[in-house]
Amino acid sequence: MECVLNVACSVSKKKWVQRTGKVQNPERIISAIIQRHRLPEVIARCLVGRDVDLDDIDLFLTPKMKDSMPEPHCLKGMQEAVDTSVQKIIEGGNIGLFADYDVDGASSAALLMRFFKMLKVETILYIPDRVEEGYGPNNVGFSKLKAAGAKLIFTLDCGILAFDVLEKASNDGCEVIVIDHHMAEADLPAAKSIINPNRLDDDSELGELAAVGVCFLFLVALNRRLREIGWYKKGLEEPNLLKLLDLVALGTVCDVVPLRGLNRAFVSQGLKVIGNRSNLGLRILSDIAKIEKKTDAYQLGFVLGPRINAGGRVGLPDAGARLLSSNDPVESVELAEILDANNSTRKEIEALVLAEAILQVEKNNLEDNVLVVSGKNWHPGVIGIIAARLKEKYNRPACVISLIGNSGKGSARSVPLWDLGANIMSALQSGLLTAGGGHAMAAGFSIEKQKINLLRDFLCNRFSESVELTGKLPELKLDGVLSVEGVKEDIIRALGVLEPFGSNNPEPIFGLPSVRVTYSSVVGDKHIRCNLKSSDGATLKGIAFRALDTEIGEVLLNHNNASLNVAGKIRENKWQGRNSSQIIIEDIALAN
Repeated sequence: MECVLNVACSVSKKKWVQRTGKVQNPERIISAIIQRHRLPEVIARCLVGRDVDLDDIDLFLTPKMKDSMPEPHCLKGMQEAVDTSVQKIIEGGNIGLFADYDVDGASSAALLMRFFKMLKVETILYIPDRVEEGYGPNNVGFSKLKAAGAKLIFTLDCGILAFDVLEKASNDGCEVIVIDHHMAEADLPAAKSIINPNRLDDDSELGELAAVGVCFLFLVALNRRLREIGWYKKGLEEPNLLKLLDLVALGTVCDVVPLRGLNRAFVSQGLKVIGNRSNLGLRILSDIAKIEKKTDAYQLGFVLGPRINAGGRVGLPDAGARLLSSNDPVESVELAEILDANNSTRKEIEALVLAEAILQVEKNNLEDNVLVVSGKNWHPGVIGIIAARLKEKYNRPACVISLIGNSGKGSARSVPLWDLGANIMSALQSGLLTAGGGHAMAAGFSIEKQKINLLRDFLCNRFSESVELTGKLPELKLDGVLSVEGVKEDIIRALGVLEPFGSNNPEPIFGLPSVRVTYSSVVGDKHIRCNLKSSDGATLKGIAFRALDTEIGEVLLNHNNASLNVAGKIRENKWQGRNSSQIIIEDIALAN
C-alpha cells in the first residue's frame, strides 16, 4: 500500500497509510455517497474507510434506539431470567448483585440498582477486591449476599466460567441469574438462567454487546412483563428506561466494544442523557474532573471511566457502582473525591510498572509477535492498562503478568483481527492456565510461574498461524491530508456527524504536510504544546499528550526548524471563551 505523504517510517516507527476499508473500488463508493447523501467528500471517505455500507449510512449517522433495538427474548435464557425475577419481586425480599470491578461491571450494577430502587426493591451489592479475591464470583461473596437476605443473586459482567462457585451456590439453595458477555465454554455453570450473547448456543448475533448492554435488554424484557401483569397499577410509577442509557453508554464505551449497530445507538442516545446531567454521581465526578464542555465518548473513555475504574484498581472496589447509583449529594461528593484520589494513585503506580515492562520488552521480547512480560508484585490493578500501553506502542497483542510467589495474575489486550479471548480459552483448555476468559480484544487469566514461557510460545505460534503481521511496521491509518489553512471549524463541525467515536469507529486522523514548529513547551502531565506554521504562513496550535519521554516529544522540543509532516486529530479548542482549531498530534515524520 502506498504511503501517505511518503512516510514509510515515522519518528515513532510507523508507516502512514490511507484508511480504505475493505471495498474494492472505494472511489466509486465515495462518489455514490456524495451524490446520494449530499455529504462532503471528507465525510464520505471516512465512512468508506470504516466499512459503513451504502444502505446503512443514514442509520450510522443518525442512530436511533427504535431502529436498532432487537427483541430482548432473542437472547437465550431471557425468558427464564424474567420469570424468576418477576416471581422474586412478587414474593418480596432483597436481590443480590455480584458485579465485576471494572466500569462495565460498575455500570451494570448501578443500572440494576437504579431500576430496582424505582420498584422499591432493595438490592445488596458485592464487588470483589481485585487483589484479595480476584475476578469473578467467589464463595465468600455469595455467602455474604445470602447472609444479608438476598433471595436472588445476579452475577454481572462475570460468572460464565464460575462452575465451582455456582454449583456450590445451587447446592446451598441460591437462585442465580448470570448476565455476562465473556466467551463461554460448551458446558455452562449451574444457574437458574444464563444470559450471554457469547454462549455457544446463542444465535442472537449480539455478541459485541458489553455486559451493561445485555443488562439493559434484560430490564426492557422485565419491565414489559411487569407492565403486562399490572404491577404498575399498584401505585408505582413505571421506570423510564431511556433515562438510564447514560449508564449503558458509559459501560459500552469503557469496555471498548465495537461502536456499531445497537452499541452505537446506546452510546449516541446515552450521551444525550448524560448531557441532561440527571445522574448525580456522574455530574459531580464530571465537575471534579473539570469537564467544561459537552460530554463525549472520549471523556467517557479517558476522563470519567478511569476514575470509576480506579476504585476497583487501587481503592474501594464498590465505590464506582455506589457513586453511579447514588441520589445522596453528600455521599456522591465523598465517593467522587475518593475515586479522583484513587485515580492519581493509579497513575503513579502505572508509570513505575510501565517503565519496567517496556525495559523487559526492549531487552528480551522485541522479536516476539505476542508480548508476554511479568514482574514480581506488579500491582494487579494496573496490569490491564500496561497491556493496553504495550499493545499501542508495539502494535502487538500484549500479556502482562503480576507474580506473587509462584503464581501469576495476567491481563491481556489484543490487536484487530486476532481473537484474544478464544486463544486464552485454548490455552486454558491446553492446561497452560489455571483460569482464564475474556473476549476478542481483552482477557484475563491465572498462571503458574513455570508455565509463562510455555504460554509465550503457545500464543506466538497461534498468532503466526492466523495473522501475517510479523516483521511489518505498525501502521497509522490516516483519513486524508489537509493543509494548515484547511483545518477550520466548519471541517471540525462536519466531522461531528461521525460521532460517537470509539472501537471500530476511530476518530479521524489527518496528515499536515511540511510544517515547522515555531514554539513548543511542556505542560501538564508530560504533554507538549506547540505552534505549527505552513510554508504559506498559516498557523495552527497543536498538543501531543504524554509525549515528553517519546520520540515525538524529542522532535517537538528539539525541532531545529526542520520541515515536518504531522498526523493527528483535529478538534475545536475552547479556552477562556475563545474558540480555535487545534491538532492532537499522534505522530510526526521528517518531510522530504
